[in-house]
Amino acid sequence: MKVLNYGSLNVDYVYSVDHIIVGGETQHSSKLEVFSGGKGLNQSIALAKAGVPVYHAGIVGSDGDILLDACKEAGVNTKYIRRLPVKGGHTMIQVDKNAQNCIILYGGTNQMQTREFVDEVLADFGEGDYLLLQNEINMLDYIIDQAYEKKMKIVMNPSPFDDKLNTCDLGKIYLFLLNEIESEQITGYKDKDQILDAMAEKFPNARFVLTLGSDGAVYYDGKESARGIARLSQILKKVIGNLRNRQIAFKKYT
Repeated sequence: MKVLNYGSLNVDYVYSVDHIIVGGETQHSSKLEVFSGGKGLNQSIALAKAGVPVYHAGIVGSDGDILLDACKEAGVNTKYIRRLPVKGGHTMIQVDKNAQNCIILYGGTNQMQTREFVDEVLADFGEGDYLLLQNEINMLDYIIDQAYEKKMKIVMNPSPFDDKLNTCDLGKIYLFLLNEIESEQITGYKDKDQILDAMAEKFPNARFVLTLGSDGAVYYDGKESARGIARLSQILKKVIGNLRNRQIAFKKYT
């Protein structure tokens, strides 16, 4: 069994400011910090640090050294990361003195996946392997269709939740990773029990991890649910391991 995370890689430019800038205003920044980021990269690093061997697939630009270094430092396999001689995906983040922030996201190379590259990556994976996806890259519908044909187990974090997901056959998803906002956007419910019931009705062949902030998370496998407090990387590590053994490691939730 192998784990492939096909997802975004962003360089985060974080500017410390007195206040969030308004239209027409020019303001000095007191500090600039540069970090590796992107939902895909963050999840790969979290999995690697939690002890799950993981391959990352995606595309970085000419400014991608910091992203490749972050992967290698965490132990993420970078065999399937391609580099293009253009500006990569990045964010511009303002953080004010009260720790409030605003973010501008530029997709860059994250939006340059091609069918040929997807086929090249997935050629090395097959039945029983796990594919982890988020909604920060293009070609998501094609990736899901091809992985499903290969009988891979597709794990989906539908974030950010937008109209692009309407082109995807989410009935092919094996495991959903959702927070309360995303689950409400999909089901229309806020109550966790109603969410799980609605998700189970809408996607009867899927399993679900619903994260609840400081209250931990709920895992539902279509028959019973289990609850525990843990980091998402720990949850996913447990879920992958326990799906393999058909056991649940969390405390029984009633």
